[in-house]
Amino acid sequence: MHVAFVDALAYATWAGKDLPTEAEWEFAARGGLDGAEFAWGDELAPGGKHMANTWQGEFPRQNLGANGFERTSPVAAFPPNGYGLYDMIGNVWEWTTDWYSAKHEVDAPKACCIPENPRGGPEAGSYDSSLPNIKIPRKVLKGGSHLCAPNYCRRYRPAARHAEPVDTSTSHVGFRCVIRSQQRGSAS
Repeated sequence: MHVAFVDALAYATWAGKDLPTEAEWEFAARGGLDGAEFAWGDELAPGGKHMANTWQGEFPRQNLGANGFERTSPVAAFPPNGYGLYDMIGNVWEWTTDWYSAKHEVDAPKACCIPENPRGGPEAGSYDSSLPNIKIPRKVLKGGSHLCAPNYCRRYRPAARHAEPVDTSTSHVGFRCVIRSQQRGSAS
């Protein structure tokens, strides 16, 4: 594994926690909304109140900073979701432990909401097929970032996912730690 993902994994281990799987992350991001994407509908700023740190303006040339932040925001700058979790959407993409695969299993009844782990494929299947000579595995990122704008990237939804090589080091990728119950395999 490469440095960026290993650093996140090492910190989580040191803290006595783990990085979430894709299913765990998505379950937590939904915040008890029973599959709803956002409690506030499709608006990121209902009534002019920003609910997440995303890009406002035309990316990449114009950042209006209407939410008060041009880059990342401090934790709890925006309201929590139904589980009391902050910044599940926007601010920074978050690593999960699942290897990226272009599609979830074919027999899944509704791939966006599977509470089973793992959801990703094998490490070898995570390589970017458009770069056949480069074998850097990719993990699933969730949540979108402060660089997501409607004209560029609409990935600030709980179901959205993104492939990222494990050697990535950038200001808009971070991680979240989880403590799992004794029963492993469900996203509860």
